[in-house]
Amino acid sequence: MFDLSATMDLPVAASAPHRFDDLVARHKTMVSRTAWRMMGSEADAEDVMQDVFLKLHGMREEPAAAWVCRLTVNQCLDHLRKRRPVAEMPETLVSRDRDPEQKLDLKEKQQRLAMWISRLPERERACLVLRDLEGLSGREVAEVLECSEETARTSIFRAKEKLRQWMS
Repeated sequence: MFDLSATMDLPVAASAPHRFDDLVARHKTMVSRTAWRMMGSEADAEDVMQDVFLKLHGMREEPAAAWVCRLTVNQCLDHLRKRRPVAEMPETLVSRDRDPEQKLDLKEKQQRLAMWISRLPERERACLVLRDLEGLSGREVAEVLECSEETARTSIFRAKEKLRQWMS
């Protein structure tokens, strides 16, 4: 989905490239999944990923995973404020083990869900993505979004209720 080496031609200190490559390898999956789920578009998610890794590039110390997650969410929110996403589903998320009709049905369902998630308010979307799609605990969601656990739980509840109403 995202080839960091193809898009980043940054000058780097002699000791930094290996560490930066390790940093990218460690966080790429979480950043890409979170960005795609928050943005609802593969192209927008790639833009966010590039911004996140550009910000991480110049760091002297190893950032905590929660901090990288928060940076990703913030970059997504910045992009979302600039434009509303158009939901699309990358082919890689549709299982190859299904027959063509099942793939089409699954892809349509995933696209509708992505569209509905993209319509959620920013905080609710972020909480839902981090908790239910990324698997963070309520405490971790609250830490990443710098809010109370109760606020995170309430946002998740509201997001799920809205999705249930829209899907029925």
